[in-house]
Amino acid sequence: MTEAGERGQSPQGRGQSPVSLRWVGDAAGYLEILDQTLLPGRLEWLACHDVDAVVEAITSLRVRGAPAIGIAGGYGLAVAAGEAVRAGLAADAARAHVLAQGERLATARPTAVNLRWAVERCIAVIDPLPEDTPAETLAAALLDAAQTIHDEDRELCLAIGQHGARVLPAGDVLTHCNTGALATGGAGTALAVITAAWDAGRRFTVFADETRPLFQGSRLTAWELVQRGIPVTVLVDSAAGHLLATGRIAVVIVGADRITACGDTANKIGTYALAVLAAAHGVPFYVAAPSSTFDLAIDSGSEIPIEERPAAEVLAPLGVPAAPSGAAAFNPAFDVTPARLIRGIVTERGVIAPVTRETIRGMLGVG
Repeated sequence: MTEAGERGQSPQGRGQSPVSLRWVGDAAGYLEILDQTLLPGRLEWLACHDVDAVVEAITSLRVRGAPAIGIAGGYGLAVAAGEAVRAGLAADAARAHVLAQGERLATARPTAVNLRWAVERCIAVIDPLPEDTPAETLAAALLDAAQTIHDEDRELCLAIGQHGARVLPAGDVLTHCNTGALATGGAGTALAVITAAWDAGRRFTVFADETRPLFQGSRLTAWELVQRGIPVTVLVDSAAGHLLATGRIAVVIVGADRITACGDTANKIGTYALAVLAAAHGVPFYVAAPSSTFDLAIDSGSEIPIEERPAAEVLAPLGVPAAPSGAAAFNPAFDVTPARLIRGIVTERGVIAPVTRETIRGMLGVG
């Protein structure tokens, strides 16, 4: 285990939204990540003093959720600059080190666009600086850029929650994967909509798909909702169709990892099937995501790279063998839901509905 393997415990108070990651100290400090692979049984922080640790945390899903890994990528650049300072690198070598580590961070997970977006935004801050800018100055500038992204995400989540709560119909809610504070730098995306409606006095039960193979729904979403005192019922993914057929669910709302120019949306595997089921039962299906999740350079969902995860996640989920030795596994981390199945996309700017190229460009202010 590297230096970044230091762990520490930190309590989360009931009734409060958890914090997924945080920076400790000044520009010479380090990134702390709440290790989501241990939830809900153990709550531990992982101290990341080097880029290797940040990349490992992203790829191993210790930190996950498109906005959260974007923020982690931004802080990862500050960590890279800190490495350059500690190594005593000259200005040109320090910049080269930061840029090389930035590419490692940006490619740690290929589907979520927020990661590369955040890394490129932070690098753009140091691009205009003179070539002889010392590593210490690069570190301070990169930390400021990453903290700005983090602060903005908190505000974006609040706005998404407020906009979404206004269109959320009365009744029980079905959601998939985890889209709360653990997946963002604030209150969440889809889960922010749910908590905003609850805080406004609405009462309902949230049904959370367990979200196999890594159980982000049962382990993380249910944990967040219990912390907030919001009723939550966990169901196996394959029970969603039966639940929708009962007529109990008023709305399905999920998050997103990448949204194309036409509105096709990549999200956790199983989302597409859930959207098809919702359409078959006449239940509105909403997506909640910040504008940074849109990738207008991609025309349709067929162009989105889909991350393939290790077979062991399916064959031995959470370390428990679930298939015989010699069996193969198909384990895409994401699928793509066509825009035609999405009633609306909730962003910090408002709700995009209907979902078309024109309404997307209009909401995002793109000519």
